[in-house]
Amino acid sequence: MKILPEKTAEMSRLAQKIREHNEKAVGETGQPLTACVKTFGCQMNEHDSEKLKGMLKQMGYDIVPDYSITNFTLIPDVIVFNTCCVRENAEDKIFGQLGAVKGAKRIKPELIVAVCGCMTEQEWVVERIKKSYRHVDIVMGTGNTYRLPEYMAARIFDRRRMIGAEPEDSLPEGVPVSRDEKFKAYVTVMYGCDNFCSYCIVPYVRGRERSRLPDDIVKEVKELADGGTKEVMLLGQNVNSYGKGAEGDGTDFAGLIRRICRETDIKRIRFMTSHPKDLSPELIRAIAEEPKVCRQLHLPVQSGSTPELKRMNRKYTREQYLELVRKVYEAVPDITLSTDIMIGFPGETEEEFEDTLSLLEEVRFDAAFTFIYSKRQGTPAAARPDQVPSDVVNRRFARLTETQNRIGREKNEALVGKTLEVLVEGPSKTNAMRLTGRTEGNKIVNFEADAGCDGGSSKKLPEAGNIVRVKITGAETWSLEGVYYEE
Repeated sequence: MKILPEKTAEMSRLAQKIREHNEKAVGETGQPLTACVKTFGCQMNEHDSEKLKGMLKQMGYDIVPDYSITNFTLIPDVIVFNTCCVRENAEDKIFGQLGAVKGAKRIKPELIVAVCGCMTEQEWVVERIKKSYRHVDIVMGTGNTYRLPEYMAARIFDRRRMIGAEPEDSLPEGVPVSRDEKFKAYVTVMYGCDNFCSYCIVPYVRGRERSRLPDDIVKEVKELADGGTKEVMLLGQNVNSYGKGAEGDGTDFAGLIRRICRETDIKRIRFMTSHPKDLSPELIRAIAEEPKVCRQLHLPVQSGSTPELKRMNRKYTREQYLELVRKVYEAVPDITLSTDIMIGFPGETEEEFEDTLSLLEEVRFDAAFTFIYSKRQGTPAAARPDQVPSDVVNRRFARLTETQNRIGREKNEALVGKTLEVLVEGPSKTNAMRLTGRTEGNKIVNFEADAGCDGGSSKKLPEAGNIVRVKITGAETWSLEGVYYEE
């Protein structure tokens, strides 16, 4: 791992040079320069996009909402595609949008089009963009995005096309961030993955595990809390492995969480994603003992069948996973537990699928993110000859979602009548007189005020960012209904 503050300082100098160039252009035309970042994929990508927006703002661009490729009357000056390659349909969608934006560039030749993210770590993708999408100006890898000012400077001042940057394993600190939400924030604690699940492309595109220094993470969370942030989500491909590299100071993930709780004024701490094989007793105790840590755990199981888990190279058995869940529920009885489940992995038998259904019934997850296996070029599973027919996969997927939806609704119905703490996010999208927020368990709550708290009385609805107590009055499959009583 390399921490490169001098490199980010160099990027800041280049960003200032571009800003001065842009301010001169704005002075001549009277029109602000704008940029749009289109994000695909996971929370890691969403946070990467916040950094991209931060750098673009530093260069003097106003960030505009998601750009519609059909509206050529509002073409920004820069479009950045932050890509995902976990599933094939994501790649197809991105290539489709890259093709469509060619029309925008015909209308506005000075438009700068950049592509970064996981897709660009695959050599065949870079070659395809280089040859077939010549309107793309910049291609960066996942480890190179902090160099956006460098690539932008090459394009603006030298008219060079920057396609394919050399791989890096650096962890630059001090990259500017433009966060999408005021009261909640993502904080990356580590990058990469060493697990090499047989279906997963992530270790090949995100690289091996590298942990940030704990002092840097604590400092970032402290500054966020001091600035009004109430909740942080600690991010990593496998947060449970935090600090295991040789470059660390001995702080593991449980120790990092306890430091954040002790040394900052943050109100809520979440984290994802956890790998079951690395869920330590110390981390379970930290969840149970630290009041700032949300009683929520996302623990991907992928399959309920031990033979299928072995083919997936998940490094645990069904029995070991169930024992982990037992320990978690024993330590934190009211915890909200969610998971990831994959259907149609090569060789999956009907008996293995039934094992997954029975695990759902035994664990009773509050939520499950369910996926159909997607063949990823370069992974061991892609080469297997025993791919499951699509009609079988679709039938199993329907049964899986039906089962989990029922369980999720039953878990929500069990909360009716309880009073829960909710972080207010703002007005409901469907009714401005109602609010929406999330519980400690990350459940969405749509709620209204009691009769004395409407807009026409002296009492007011709580503002976004407040943590309030809401009585749960109803339950849906994916959300809760409630009433807020001002205390």
